[in-house]
Amino acid sequence: MKPRISMITLGVQSLERSIAFYERELALPRMESPPEVAFFVLHGSWLGLYGWEALAEDAGVAAQRPGFPGFSLAHNVASEAEVDAVLRQAVSAGATLTMPAGRKAWGGYSGYFADPDGYLWEVAHNPLFWVGPPDEDD
Repeated sequence: MKPRISMITLGVQSLERSIAFYERELALPRMESPPEVAFFVLHGSWLGLYGWEALAEDAGVAAQRPGFPGFSLAHNVASEAEVDAVLRQAVSAGATLTMPAGRKAWGGYSGYFADPDGYLWEVAHNPLFWVGPPDEDD
């Protein structure tokens, strides 16, 4: 297995609400896709949104949602100010701030928000090394 994640697919309660959150509010570029799914282009991978029940059925698991799923998604940025800006943008788009940004024991600066379906996103600046792919905008 090669070390990469090609796509992250989130099971969502309302596809329309989640599309609005990611496309219109967070401005992720959306790909053309069938009406029952939405795909967004990320640098080096894709984000997929699919109905909660449909994704559970596709994976062959029960659709009951336990509490904390045991993972978070991370969005790394180039500065502490960018962390604060992305967190503000997410909250103004309807996300819930779960951990305000602050300095971390590992030497960086980060905070967390939960999207409309409760998925945790860490927004982080790591001054020790860049953990993201090359960004053509930088």
